[in-house]
Amino acid sequence: MPKMKTKAGAKKRFKLTGSGKIKRKHAFKSHILTKKGTKQKRNLTKTGLVHASDVKSVKAQLCI
Repeated sequence: MPKMKTKAGAKKRFKLTGSGKIKRKHAFKSHILTKKGTKQKRNLTKTGLVHASDVKSVKAQLCI
């Protein structure tokens, strides 16, 4: 049986925290920023956590 491969896109986008949760970045921060407010852009800069319903599929992509 060959080794399982980690999905390259997932390993670039997700990181594990010390407690085992999965960290992610927010979307909608790359371009067309003139119409977005300062508060929205500031909040999009911060990292978030993957939602509980998505954790199983992200862990499978990361081979955890």
